[in-house]
Amino acid sequence: MKKVGFVSLGCPKNLVDSEVMMGHLKQNGYEITSDAADAETVVVNTCGFIDSAKKESIDAILEAARLKTEGHAKRLIVAGCLVERYRDELKAEMPEVDAFIGTNQINDILTVCDPKTNTRSLPVVQLGNQSATYLYDESTPRVLATPSHYAFVKIAEGCDRPCAFCFIPQMRGHFRSRRFGSIVAEAHQLAEEGVKEIILVAQDSSRYGEDLGKHDALARLLRELAHVDGIEWVRVMYTYPTHISDAFLDAIAEEPRAVKYLDMPLQHASQNVLKLMKRGGNRKSLERLIERVRQRVPGIAVRTTFISGFPGETEEDFKELLGFIKTVEFDRVGVFTYSDEEGTQAFDLANKVPGRTAGRRRTALMKEQARISRRRNKQRVGETVRVLFEGESKESELLWQARMETQAPDIDGCVLINDVPDGVLPAPGDFVNVEITEAHEYDLIGRISA
Repeated sequence: MKKVGFVSLGCPKNLVDSEVMMGHLKQNGYEITSDAADAETVVVNTCGFIDSAKKESIDAILEAARLKTEGHAKRLIVAGCLVERYRDELKAEMPEVDAFIGTNQINDILTVCDPKTNTRSLPVVQLGNQSATYLYDESTPRVLATPSHYAFVKIAEGCDRPCAFCFIPQMRGHFRSRRFGSIVAEAHQLAEEGVKEIILVAQDSSRYGEDLGKHDALARLLRELAHVDGIEWVRVMYTYPTHISDAFLDAIAEEPRAVKYLDMPLQHASQNVLKLMKRGGNRKSLERLIERVRQRVPGIAVRTTFISGFPGETEEDFKELLGFIKTVEFDRVGVFTYSDEEGTQAFDLANKVPGRTAGRRRTALMKEQARISRRRNKQRVGETVRVLFEGESKESELLWQARMETQAPDIDGCVLINDVPDGVLPAPGDFVNVEITEAHEYDLIGRISA
């Protein structure tokens, strides 16, 4: 039972949990395999955020269970957010699963993978009461599942926001920040391993350090990490609109290695919908915020996400959101149709929007953003940009791919390279200059400058 295969679903924050579990196992003599079919123990780390994610998690568990009956897997462990949310139901309906561990039980991975453990007799840890305390630190072993040139660093866990559509506080517990020194020490370790880009993640990054009584801690952290030898880019994901301080923006503007990129999920622009979402603000206040961001950090790329079809969203609300997208011209936008989640406040709201209407609105928003994105990308043709080379393209064997600092991995498109000067193919993780020759909706095409 010494060979363990991992299936990690959901967000980068969940991926860090998987990397930590793999680290614990490897340190204790287990072999980690990327091929679950080859493993004696299979661990599925689940997401439980919205309907589509839950379905993907259930499918992955059933597929892993098949490896127990038809392959040579002997043990199946299910971990993560879905367990926190539906532990009793999963236990009752999936007897083929040997153990369930929640987000606060990461350290139990050794116990549940040990062949000598009778997993059915394990104590159950319920979250619910906000008693979660788990946080990894710089001494926690990790096996990176990302390409070797970038790594996610979780700076906090849990969330205290009351957003009506979200179940995360119940799954991840209350907001708690890691110690400043712990994060900096981990960054130094990652740099020594050859990591060039550090991506800071949390449920709510902009609140980092608040619970430790530290003011503007994220700005301080960003400045400190931007001076770690070997790290070229520091990126922050998941910031909250009410907590974008001038000190944070100044750190992005002034530190060459802090990437000029802001990931800030706004969810909507209509005051009516934002109020129903328990988020506050209105279109005018959000427009002022984006204006302030762009004034303080010239050239910054702003990424956001919106929800279409939230209960109570009228055609006027939708048009206001569409108008907001046209006016602001974001660099990157993702739109999700509302997912009705039991246990959230939104589940009990009246005036549900039909799925077809939510889908139509999402399509219209994405169409508008595609127009904006194409136009903005076309303005880059002829420019020479510094990119992080990532190797062969996922889209075509004839192309290579790279990212500008304004592109986060896997969500923002990339720079496809179709021309490399003779004998100078860079290695993944190298920084090179690329001349942009073509523009598409989300990707750019270019050639490496000699």
